[in-house]
This record gives sequence, structure tokens and C-alpha cells, in this order.
Amino acid sequence: MNSIFTNIGMSLPVTNPVLIFSLVLFVILITPFVSEKLKLPSIIVMILAGIVLGDNGIGVLTRDSSFELYGTVGMVYIMFLAGIEMDVSDFKKNRRAGVFFGGITFIFPMVIGTLSSYFLLQYIPHHEVFPDETTVGASEMTASYYLFVASLLLASMYASHTLISYPIVSKYGINKNRSLSITIGGTMIATTASLLVLAVIVGMARGQINSFFWVRMGIAICIFLFIIGVVFPRLASMFFKRVNDSVGQYIFVLALVFLGGYIAQLAGLEAIIGAFLVGVAISSLIPRISPLMNRLEFVGNAIFIPFFLIGVGMLINIKAVIAGPNTLLVAVVMCVVSNMSKYLAAVVTQRTFKLKKVEGNLIFGLSTAQAAATLAAVKIGYDTVVVYADDGSLIRIFSDDILNGTVIMILVTCIISSTVTERSAKVIATQSENIDEKIAKAQQADRILVPLYHPDNLPRLMELAVILKAKKSKEPLYVLHVANDLPGNGMDHGRKLLERAARIASATDNSVKMVSRYDANIAMGIIHTIKENNITDIVLGLHYKSKFTDTFFGEKTETLLQLTNQMVMVVKAVQPLNTIRRVVVAVPPKAEFEIGFVKWYDRVKNICKQIGASAKFFAPSDTLEQIKVLAGRNKFGVQTQYETLDDWDELLVLTRELETDDLLVIVSSRKNNESYLPAFEKLPQQLAKYFADNSFIVLYPEQFSSPADADKEIS
Repeated sequence: MNSIFTNIGMSLPVTNPVLIFSLVLFVILITPFVSEKLKLPSIIVMILAGIVLGDNGIGVLTRDSSFELYGTVGMVYIMFLAGIEMDVSDFKKNRRAGVFFGGITFIFPMVIGTLSSYFLLQYIPHHEVFPDETTVGASEMTASYYLFVASLLLASMYASHTLISYPIVSKYGINKNRSLSITIGGTMIATTASLLVLAVIVGMARGQINSFFWVRMGIAICIFLFIIGVVFPRLASMFFKRVNDSVGQYIFVLALVFLGGYIAQLAGLEAIIGAFLVGVAISSLIPRISPLMNRLEFVGNAIFIPFFLIGVGMLINIKAVIAGPNTLLVAVVMCVVSNMSKYLAAVVTQRTFKLKKVEGNLIFGLSTAQAAATLAAVKIGYDTVVVYADDGSLIRIFSDDILNGTVIMILVTCIISSTVTERSAKVIATQSENIDEKIAKAQQADRILVPLYHPDNLPRLMELAVILKAKKSKEPLYVLHVANDLPGNGMDHGRKLLERAARIASATDNSVKMVSRYDANIAMGIIHTIKENNITDIVLGLHYKSKFTDTFFGEKTETLLQLTNQMVMVVKAVQPLNTIRRVVVAVPPKAEFEIGFVKWYDRVKNICKQIGASAKFFAPSDTLEQIKVLAGRNKFGVQTQYETLDDWDELLVLTRELETDDLLVIVSSRKNNESYLPAFEKLPQQLAKYFADNSFIVLYPEQFSSPADADKEIS
């Protein structure tokens, strides 16, 4: 191999950064094909590629500072994505199971790992003499005390785990499964506890354990949690309200993630803990279907995470297994104890909370992989020295055998984790048939139309349309511009609007059908487009008054409401949807008797789910009961409150209820419908006078048939 590279003027390992990056990208590129051919998860193929190409393989690549950097970024990125995609409301429903699993997936490995290390391994590492300066702060240990400390630290490595197979779950789209919430919650409990054990043991080895140590750690962790849980979300909300630039938003999120990781390190924790908690803290500000979320997942899965996986492979030295009997014994014990203890924790959790067997397998698959925290622990244990009391020599807490055994354990656990997760996720994906998925299937025929006119409205309208569109729907988003003879509303103006809308939608992996047409009457142009394309939902921006005689909604909107029966949303957005914290919904009497009742409820639910907002419904008592029934059947999945509003004339009480970061949704009705009220005539004046500073949506539900002939010409 080296001679081949020599003949073309290069030597191994490759040191040219351009060529290194190119080689890694080609490895990432061919991984799916190799994975399909070998019937192995792509994660394993990348780790195997690292083994083959690394220092312990053919030596094409070396684990230099670039792999250290990208590997660290990838390790942090995995935990951040797990945090940002974690549904807090789902975790709250499964918090007992999550806390239970976190406790036993920490305790089982700690107990089994400590006993197995103490009684089976009973190793004393080869004494290694260090320079005099390494004695500073080193603690003196007897043989038995040293063995206990080393066994405890080794057990803490088993207790932690890395969600290395999490991308597999995302690929199969089962992020909402309860077993995932349980595993992620348990992961953070177990990993945090194991890293705290690591910090304590290192403090013991350095003779730093005293009352000040505990006080300092407690204060540091409290400050860390305050910054991540309170300061970061407020900072992010302020930033997203003021900055619409997609690149700026992405860089800002990454800056928060790695700053959170660094602050975690300052508090005595690991960066992966900070990254995960940052993801949880700002997840409500990043809709699941949005350009920003798409960029976060794309860059992580395309670059950072593959670099991390290849770097893990480069750490593994297969030759170390046959280096000697001690290494082989340590590697076998570590692999058996790690997988057995995690499997026991998963099975006990599954049976305690009556989960399906496949869900228990998924919990085991996700939680058995050792990588990030394990690497941190073994490196610290290997680098930390103590004074061996019997002869005064300096020794490492972890020997070379433990270091080699750890990298073998990482390989074995990653293979088992990826294989079990892939099989379990595939089964769950094919068996899932919950209410949300049934609704999604029904939505696959929905066609959403966004008529465009004013450029300032465009980003917010597209943002809402993307959120409303069912994730599994194969239908494109329809964007329309109707040109006429008015100045500034020609075809060129429309083309620019349509192209801009298409760019926004494509950033979320949504296809767009651009429709441009000429019509002397804009409203009729919209109506003809609705008929020609079987549109089911229309998202309109609030009319901009160009003259004093204009109505609040505008002539186009009023005509559209008269001559259509589809659901229409009239939108005014004063801030980005991802900064909305609560959706306040005002519902009129008898709304439950309308044909569009379930549909508009589902749309409101979807908005809340995607932006992570809570909901509060105001409605007459009878209507409120039907909403509660619907919420129970369809598993609303967000924090929800209900309050009786018996008299629609009392709508203005909402002015005291609404806060800056609330979205007001008013469910209105077309004339002659069951839920229509004369009080709706005053709605435009009330919105203009009392709700001018709030974002709102006036929603007109779908009805049976148009109240007028849509082909009627309008003078």
C-alpha cells in the first residue's frame, strides 16, 4: 500500500489536509452502498472504515488534531440532536419510566462492574515511573484501596453510554415512540451520575476531596443549570425575533451548543451533558419542520457525526486483543459486563412498565453503545497517577490492558447497538399505527395554497404552510401569484416572490409548485387556482390597507370567503412562529357541529407540536367538552388548558390573557353556518383596536358547500 502511494509522490499516512478531507468524504459517500451490500448498519461500516484506514490498519490516515476536533464536534452534536428532538411533553408522560430506567441503567452496571473488576480482574498495573513533577497532588493508595478505586472507575464507564445509534431512529421516523423518551431521559441520568463518579474518583486520586470540593461542585452545577435552562432560552428567543438570516440562526445555535458544552466542563461535567441540555432548552424555539432544523440535521449527519464515527474506529486496535492474555481477559470481561448490565436494565424497565418486547429491545440497542463518555473516562483514568503505597512508585489508575480492552469494548458495543437498534426500529416503524399516524395518512391528500402579494408577508406565510403540511405528505406546497394591471404587481414581481417562496420551502426539503397567472380580478384568479388544483387549505396574509375605504380583511379575502368552502387561515405574524410560547384558541358555540371541526383542531394541534408551544382553549362549556374528548382521542401531546367562554361578546377578556409571546387563533365562521354569530361582524374592529400588537390567525373552517357560485363574475 505504501509503495503505491510512493509511486505517485505521496507517503503514508496522508498529511495533506485537502486530501484527508477528500478521502473521508469518499468514505462517507460509499458507506450506504457498502452497508447495503454487507447488510450492516452504516454506523458500523464507518467505524470499520476507521479501523482499516487508521494507524492500526493500513495507515492511510492518522488520528491527528483534525480528527480530534471533528470527533469532539460529532460527539457533542449527537447529544445535541438527541436533546433538540426530544419531545418534552412525551418525556413528562413517561418520566417515571425514564427516571426508573436511568436509575437502574446506572446502578446495575456500577454493582456488576465493581464486583467483576474487583474479584475477576484483580489486576495491579505494571509500575511506571514518571518524572518528579507528576507526583504533585498524587494520592497515596494501598493495593486494596487502589483496586477498589480502579474497579469503581471502570464500573462508571459501563454505567454511561452514548446514543451512537440515535441517527438510525431518526431515519425510521419513530422519534415519538415512548421507548425513545425513556431511553433519552435515562441516558442523561446515568451519564451524568457516572461522570460525577468520575469527577469524585479523580478528586480522590489527587487528594482533593474535602468539604470545599462538594460545595464548589454543587454551586457550579446550579450555576450551569441556570445558564442553560433560563439564560440560553431567553437569549435565543430575543435573537430569533430580531434575526431572520438562516445562516446567522444556524451559527448562533452552534455557538450556544458548544458554549453550553464548555460551561458544563467548567462545572465539572462533560461537554455532552451541556450539549444535550442546550438542545432540550431551545428545542421549543426550533420547529421540527423548519429550514433551521433541516440544516442542523443535515450538517450533523453529513459531516460531523461521520467524522466522529470514523475517528472512533481509528482508536480501535484489533491487534491488542492478541497482545497478551491480560488484554484478552480484560476485553472479554468488559464486553460481557457492559452488555449484560445494560440488557438487564432494559428488560426490567420493559416488564415493569409493560412495554412491548420490541420497545425493550430498542431501549437496549440505544443504551448499550459505549463511546463518548467511555472515552473521556478511560483517558482520564489512564492519565491520572497515584502513589503506590507498597513501594512508593507512581502508577496509572488504568493500565494499558484497560485502555486496549476499552477500545475493543467500544467496537463490540457499537456493533451490537447498531444492529439491535436497526432491527427494532424497523419493526416499530412497520407496526406503528397510532392516532397521529392515522391523521397523517388522512392529510396526505391535503393541498395547501399560499397566495403571495406583499413580500413582507412571505416568510411568515411559508413558515406556517410548512408547519401545517403533514410530514409524510407527498403533495407539494402550492404558491400562487396573480398579476394584474396595477403598478408593481406584474409578472416580474410575481416571479421574484414565487422563487423566494420556493427557496424557503426547499430549505425544509418540501417541494413547491409555483403557479403564476394573470387575472383582472385577483380574488377570481385565486378561486380558479383552487378549483384547478383541488386545493384544501388556503393560507393568506392579512390585507394591507392601501386606502381609507379598505376593509380590515380586504375585498380579496372577503370575496374568497364568500365563494369557497375550503379552510382559510388569515394570518398576521408580528414575530417568528418558533418564538411563540403559547397558542390561545377562541372557539364559538356549536363549532363542534361543523364539518371542519376535527380538521381545524388537528391544524392547531400540529402548530403547537411543531413549535413546542402550550395551548389554551376558550369556548362555551358544551363545545369545550367536545374539544376535550377530541384531545383525549387524538393524544394532543402538549400542555393544554381549558377555560369557559360562554358569551362571545366577552372576547375582549382575552386582552388580559394574552402575553407578548402568545399566538391568538380565533375560530370564526362564514355566514349561514351553524356556528356563525352576529358578533363576528365586530371582529375586524376588535382585532385592529385591541390585538394590534399580537400575532393572530383568524381561521374559517371547511364547510359542506360554497354559499355562492364560485364561477359567478364579480364586477
